[in-house]
Amino acid sequence: MTAPHDPASLLGALLRAPSVTPSVGGALDVLEAQLTPAGFAVDRPTFTEPGTPDVENLFAAIGSGDRHFCFAGHVDVVPTGAETLWTHAPFAGEVVGDLMYGRGAVDMKGGVAAFAAAALDFVAERGADFGGRISFLITGDEEGPSINGTVKLLDWAARRGERFSAAVVGEPSSSLQLGDMIKVGRRGSLSGEVRLKGTQGHVAYPARADNPIRLLPAVIAALMDPPLDGGNDRFQPSNLEVISVDTDNLASNVIPAETRLVFNVRFNDEWTVEALEAEIAGRLARAMGDNPLRAGRNAPLAYTLEFEPTNAVSFLTRSDELIGTLSAAIAAETGLVPELSTTGGTSDARFIKSYCPVIEFGPVGQTMHKIDECVSLGDLVRLKAIYRRFLDSYFA
Repeated sequence: MTAPHDPASLLGALLRAPSVTPSVGGALDVLEAQLTPAGFAVDRPTFTEPGTPDVENLFAAIGSGDRHFCFAGHVDVVPTGAETLWTHAPFAGEVVGDLMYGRGAVDMKGGVAAFAAAALDFVAERGADFGGRISFLITGDEEGPSINGTVKLLDWAARRGERFSAAVVGEPSSSLQLGDMIKVGRRGSLSGEVRLKGTQGHVAYPARADNPIRLLPAVIAALMDPPLDGGNDRFQPSNLEVISVDTDNLASNVIPAETRLVFNVRFNDEWTVEALEAEIAGRLARAMGDNPLRAGRNAPLAYTLEFEPTNAVSFLTRSDELIGTLSAAIAAETGLVPELSTTGGTSDARFIKSYCPVIEFGPVGQTMHKIDECVSLGDLVRLKAIYRRFLDSYFA
């Protein structure tokens, strides 16, 4: 019998293949070298879009049948920041005690290493004729603009006849200990920019100018209060946060001609994108039209509101089989009953949900995107065991 595949060894190799978005070729080489000898058919399509970087992706599959389970994830990582601030080199996969350090250790090369090792063991024991199909959908564009990654890889696979029954994304969903949380949905994300346009002038002669900064408090208050909603039994409340205010003014004696305010909204299923944009536009119009600071001015202060295009809308997975099978595997390996959560940011699950039921489960995410990102090797072994137990049950 083939020796069990070691997720720590695989993770170390992945970490030593630097793959800051969108340069992921080395990490995909590592995966292909493991999957091809095991009988997986591996494709590595590269997708393009004007104005965005080309991105290489990987799709690998084995087996046949209507029951098709997909492990999904990404091997691209965020930049390290100043490497001199790291205690352990970010692309070395150093091990100290129970911890392996490196950029992407939990977000999300750890999850990829664990589910790849689990699937390789499963295929080694059951063979390719196990009564179904297992695939890997791996992108290099999750931490980037998410244009040339999973969304196009799914379309590419569908045009080749792939039909998925269910999927798990190996994002670091666990909160404090491995197995305490499964993500069964996500809120959406919408970003926008407000530009308040005044009249530039000398600070000593304010009557000859019109300072757009004066209206910022009223605009910010109108955007954030009252709350967009109170949440529901499926999602936490939607929240709008102002993330940047700028005038590009470097002189201390000049009233600026314009100020920019950038915001992001994380919204639940109480909203569609169109309804949310209309709500924000209405709040801004009321704030600008009713503000007493406009009294005595010749004309209302001009403003613009623009929204960035978004492909992140809220969703909720309602598959009792998928959630129940994974929850049972987690309980068997950890003794925990996972919380079913929709908290956090966005992930590529927002694209996969249009093709099949999808949930997210992976390592503890306490160090993702941080200096000295690391994962517990004990957790990595347990995570592999959970994925393997899940496959055994799913293809019983």
